[in-house]
Amino acid sequence: MQSITVTDCHLLGRAERVDVVAEAGVITRISPTGAEPPTGPGPVLDAAGALVAPPYVEPHIHLDTALTAGQPRWNVSGTLWEGIERWSERKHTLTREDVLARAEEVLRWQVAHGVLHVRSHCDVTDPELTALHALVELRERVRDVIDLQVVAFPQEGIVSFDGGERLMARAADAGADVIGAIPHFEDTREDGIRSLEIAFELAERRGLLVDVHCDEIDDEQSRFVEVVATLARRGGLGARVTASHTTAMGSYNGAYSRKLRRIVARSGINLVCNPMVNLTLQGRFDDYPKRRGLTQVKEMAAAGVNVAFGHDDVMDPWFPLGTANPVQVAHAGILAAQLSGQDEIAEAFAMITERAARVLNLGDGYGVAIGRPANFLILPGTSPFDVLRRQVRPSHVVSRGRLVAETPPAPTRLTWPGRAPETVDFVRR
Repeated sequence: MQSITVTDCHLLGRAERVDVVAEAGVITRISPTGAEPPTGPGPVLDAAGALVAPPYVEPHIHLDTALTAGQPRWNVSGTLWEGIERWSERKHTLTREDVLARAEEVLRWQVAHGVLHVRSHCDVTDPELTALHALVELRERVRDVIDLQVVAFPQEGIVSFDGGERLMARAADAGADVIGAIPHFEDTREDGIRSLEIAFELAERRGLLVDVHCDEIDDEQSRFVEVVATLARRGGLGARVTASHTTAMGSYNGAYSRKLRRIVARSGINLVCNPMVNLTLQGRFDDYPKRRGLTQVKEMAAAGVNVAFGHDDVMDPWFPLGTANPVQVAHAGILAAQLSGQDEIAEAFAMITERAARVLNLGDGYGVAIGRPANFLILPGTSPFDVLRRQVRPSHVVSRGRLVAETPPAPTRLTWPGRAPETVDFVRR
């Protein structure tokens, strides 16, 4: 029986240092450091006081489009709309091998960064469903290391795209875990509402989750999140539903914002903000002042809404940068959403861990606790604040009780006038 032991670490919410032991892929013991000897024949990792945390969770990424930036042309305007046009051109050249190779490469990046749970949206406005079939295949291929949820995402609409409703049903048949929609892209508001009704009906009928690209636009009249929240509440789906992006919230007036917070909080749905990509895409049609183009992260969280941070795009027609690192996303979210208070920074860390896990509906399968799957990170930092400030990478990533990634330290040697050469680690002592 394979085992792994981590000694001299600290866990969130516990003052004393502990040892964590896992056997057969499950955490079997958490005890004060040195209280009991390591058990089993597996490796023993000395954390030297580092933080052991649950793995990062990516609640919103597009693996099917990843690594296609500039193919066949670059998005010159930088707008969401030109990105969709460029992807529509690239989509016609997709093959199974192409999607598998690019998506698996980004998954490897994610695991190296400590991500072990991923929700990927996948464009299903393709009669062949090429990308969806590839991602479903990949989900099975990588399941021993990483959990992958696949969203049937109608990039060009459900009602306004010819055959859109039929393609959504076929995507569900093909193995999608989550049903998506994009109501603000439909031709009319009525089409947008109907697209949501179709998505919810399909999800309820198949027992699937819902994740909607919702109000990803700077138009203050785009108000589909109220529809998503109301359908979720009336259908009893609650936290099984997510509204992603909701960037139009950055343009809503105060009176409507106050009303909307009550509607969203009462519904129990999740919100996902993608700060890096939406800071890049939104406000492109503004002169000055130029809108930030983000959902109301701080205000919605204060109202009791579960808010998480996602990466969204990695080197694709919408965003030419990215390494799939959630710590970078959280850092950007802190800046963009003005989460500079100590408690707010701690919440930003939760937005890529515990809060994001709630988006994926992971339940008791997530977290560092006895009896739970042995999925965790060793983070060479003293706290979530320290990890986010210094952009710390995990030294070790453990999945199902197996060590799957290691990042050795990379010290910087500094020679300063009047001082002997020293190592600079950016830790505030």
